[in-house]
Amino acid sequence: MRNFWFGVVCGLAFAILLSAAGLWLVPWWMARAPRVAAGSTLVLTLGGTIAEREPVDLSLLGAEPPWTTLRLWETLRKAAADPRIAAVLLMPEKPGAGWAKLAEIRGALLAFRKTGKPVVAFLRGPNSRDFYLATAANRIAISPGDWVDVKGLRAELLYARGTLDKLGILPEFEAIGRYKDGADILTRPAPTAETREVINSMLDHRLQELIGAISAGRKKTPERVREILDHGPFIASEALSSGLVDATEFEDQTRAELARQLKQAELKTIAAADYQRVRASAVGLGGKQKIAFLVAEGDILRAPIPMVAADVLDPASFVKTIRRVRDDTKMRAAILRIDSPGGDAIASDEMLRELRLLAVKKPLIVSMSDVAASGGYALALSGHLLVAYPQTVTGSIGVFFGKLTLSGLYEKLGLHKEVFTRGRFADIDSDARPLTPEARQKLRDSLQKVYSGFVGQVAAARKRKYEEIDPIAQGRVWLGSEAKDRGLVDELGGIDRAVELAKQRAGIALQEPVNIEAFPEKPGLRGAIQGRIS
Repeated sequence: MRNFWFGVVCGLAFAILLSAAGLWLVPWWMARAPRVAAGSTLVLTLGGTIAEREPVDLSLLGAEPPWTTLRLWETLRKAAADPRIAAVLLMPEKPGAGWAKLAEIRGALLAFRKTGKPVVAFLRGPNSRDFYLATAANRIAISPGDWVDVKGLRAELLYARGTLDKLGILPEFEAIGRYKDGADILTRPAPTAETREVINSMLDHRLQELIGAISAGRKKTPERVREILDHGPFIASEALSSGLVDATEFEDQTRAELARQLKQAELKTIAAADYQRVRASAVGLGGKQKIAFLVAEGDILRAPIPMVAADVLDPASFVKTIRRVRDDTKMRAAILRIDSPGGDAIASDEMLRELRLLAVKKPLIVSMSDVAASGGYALALSGHLLVAYPQTVTGSIGVFFGKLTLSGLYEKLGLHKEVFTRGRFADIDSDARPLTPEARQKLRDSLQKVYSGFVGQVAAARKRKYEEIDPIAQGRVWLGSEAKDRGLVDELGGIDRAVELAKQRAGIALQEPVNIEAFPEKPGLRGAIQGRIS
């Protein structure tokens, strides 16, 4: 019997040792640089969400992390400089990314092509965003039975005021700024004239961007492209006859054609997910100088929700990250990468103060991603220079606040809430009582002060008068190209341009390679479970 239990204990101990060794070996194995054969084609499959902040590290589970914009940029940049990489096979599968991120990826693909190496795209049921990326390719192919869902652009807004009225819920919100429509989906049955103006303007600009990309990539006039789009969507044969694609064939045929072009009997490939582990120094891009890539992504909230914290920009943890970058003497400069629609105004102010302290110690360049609006734009005011993509949603310099009054709903449900108060406005945020005229005016006066402070901050940062900023504020959303015309950003461009400006400000030669280090670092699984993602 003793031998039996001895064997059980030994077996358990051996199993624990094996598990511990496995937990150590998996991340070590995942971190190893892959072998890259000469003449390899980089296979870039793009699906899922493309974020700015590094996702949870799931390497212990053997899973590849989702792409970030920075890692995509670095991977394609390395591939362009790597003599072992001969081509890129692009396969977009409806990646979760806005038009600014897509422009960054498309630009990196075009930069790869400038080296003389081909980019080939194979599409599966592409939508307009997939096809926008594919326009960076020399050759586009699609399966014979597939179709191209490219037909222009549309925007849809859903308004819930009618539903709330039926439920007995009264939305009571005040906004400062004619265009500040964040609460309108609750307070109105339909969009205002101002909202319609903004949405139509954005659709016009984005359609122009799509048409320009197709025109350049497919070698057609803009007028011809617009005519083609008006006949979409297309089955494969129609896409071929209209010149949107070059071939209707299966994926293996696309690979075989690329192999023939590269004079290979069989196409040599390496997955981009593996290739990203190749060190920049291995292809001559590594450098001694370091630039921090400080990511501010998500809705700005002071009370992040556990397990959903990756979608929130929490000032408590982000301030710690800012201070780490500020105090790191190895970081010659910092790029603040913003992808945020805003949120809590006080939380924005807390982070803005720390970012300004960072900007005192080292150059700070702002690079705006898909969205840098409201509180997200406020963070940008810390930078020495602001860089946006033409399609970045920015501005929204305004403020709104309010509550949902549920007294009607309580009555329908047979509920009664008795409210006892001490103080004139003690019930201003109670869900059981509607706002009195005096309480509504107090709310509006408070919001007016917040708005005036916001406009004043913008005016000071942009070196303009309050009277110059107020007309282009008003809660109005601008695309990056419009924002530049109005002096809200300094330049149009992406990560490349932000790096160049950071080098200039830090006194680093433009041709000198630098290491771009992302902050916050990739969080571990344990930290994510505990809700400590910054």
